[in-house]
Amino acid sequence: MSAHQIVYLVFGIVLSVALVMDLGLLSKKNKIISIKSALYQTFFWVGLALAFFVFLLFEGPQLATENTTADVAVGKYQLAFEFLSAYLMEWSLSIDNIFVFILIFNSFNVQPKNYSRVLLIGILMAIVFRILFITVGVALVAKFHWVLYIFGVFLVYTGYKMFTSNEDEAFDPHESKIYKLLKKFIPLTATDGDGKFMIRENGKPVYTTLFVVVVLLAAIDLVFALDSIPAVMGISRDPLIIYTSNIFAVLGLRSLFFLLRGAVNKFDYLQQGIAIVLVFIGVKMLGEHWINMWVSKPVQVGISLGVIALCIAGSIFYSLFMKKKNMPLDAVDDSVLP
Repeated sequence: MSAHQIVYLVFGIVLSVALVMDLGLLSKKNKIISIKSALYQTFFWVGLALAFFVFLLFEGPQLATENTTADVAVGKYQLAFEFLSAYLMEWSLSIDNIFVFILIFNSFNVQPKNYSRVLLIGILMAIVFRILFITVGVALVAKFHWVLYIFGVFLVYTGYKMFTSNEDEAFDPHESKIYKLLKKFIPLTATDGDGKFMIRENGKPVYTTLFVVVVLLAAIDLVFALDSIPAVMGISRDPLIIYTSNIFAVLGLRSLFFLLRGAVNKFDYLQQGIAIVLVFIGVKMLGEHWINMWVSKPVQVGISLGVIALCIAGSIFYSLFMKKKNMPLDAVDDSVLP
């Protein structure tokens, strides 16, 4: 069994055990998740990702280099640091997901007792879609290397638009194409069915608002994946890193939602930090040929990790100590609180 296969096996076992613990011990039906419980769950998922990073450091596949002694030392742990960079990238992008998730829950009047179950199902569906998306993306890049340049241009454009956006564009879930498509082909009801996804009205099956929310969560996450997966591919081309970083980040979304749902509007400048990272990775993908001539791959990984950590941490701290256009930093939207 190869080193990559061993890591995949360990990842699968750890993930299975973690999901059993999360479903059986940390989650209960119709239970409202407190901030304290969300904090513990966030520590659990982040700690699990960091433990996987440590495992990659000592037991993961090692890449040989032909450069200096320092490069060899870094290259020995290259995949581990690629994972950490990719995970930080995905984790920061997930905060944008949370803001949209809040809008969806409020728009369809989801009761707090149903948050956990709806989020779990939506996120599990998102994982399946992301695996398919990643598989297609990796296959395309393997066959057509020039696809990376398209990804690079897309990331630069996305980052530019994100950075120059003055205000978050208003998103109305009821006006989204996904919701209109569901209304066209599936019988829907305006109630939550007392926690059910399908009920019967006049003897006919109809789907509740909870069903709609689950579909929207999975679909919206897939839209976000259009940014995040190319960004991760700009950090690492190894499918192991792309799959694991994405899955770890997505699995932590639910606990992060409960932890940040009352404070997500305080991260006013996180969007700009993420935008800078996207532009950086996009430029790096576009100039890969020339960058590889001057900077070794291990050093590139170290620079990427530093830029990502600096931009994300810097934008968060800057948000905490600055005010945005006539809006007090401590203003919290009561509509997002239980």
